[in-house]
Amino acid sequence: MDEKTFDVLGRAELANLEEKLDEVDPDDIDLSTTDGVLTLTLRDGVRVVINTHRAARQIWMAAVASAWHFDPPVDADAGWRTRHDEELRETLARVVKERIGLELAL
Repeated sequence: MDEKTFDVLGRAELANLEEKLDEVDPDDIDLSTTDGVLTLTLRDGVRVVINTHRAARQIWMAAVASAWHFDPPVDADAGWRTRHDEELRETLARVVKERIGLELAL
């Protein structure tokens, strides 16, 4: 995948996540964005950082003591997935549920 295509896909995914997370009560999840980086501060103080990594052509997510590297979708119906087949939106929703008990529809 070339850099331009990756940038379009990566930015679209982060914009989609930001749009969905904007609907969440900021007392539960405080969301901030800076130049391709989404930072979620959960009500328990845990930070989740999600960003595009152009050199690797991946979206990276870090939370608590874990990190995930998600590869771009292989087709229009697939999501961003790790090599272990974890999907970005599902993984983010799981982390939030485990930390603060909040169900997210991403």
